[in-house]
Amino acid sequence: MSKRTSPIDDRLAEIGLEIGQIVRYLGTSDKRYREGVVLRRERDGSVGLRDERGRARAITVERIEVRVVGPRGGEQWLPLTDTGGGFQLGLF
Repeated sequence: MSKRTSPIDDRLAEIGLEIGQIVRYLGTSDKRYREGVVLRRERDGSVGLRDERGRARAITVERIEVRVVGPRGGEQWLPLTDTGGGFQLGLF
């Protein structure tokens, strides 16, 4: 019998992501950023996303950026590797 994964994935929390969070990633063919929704952490360490067309993607952590809202409401995209495994949004 196979082990079922729980809806709360601790492996995503290790890198500072949550299921359903909107992130953007660097495309391979045209080098443009595209938005996606976080689904899971893959076995190889990449992040499983659902892109804007509904397709499943496995994107490496180095190509993902996270949206941060500043104190005055401005949005900024930070690379996931620069956040140091997570950050606290309320301290800005």
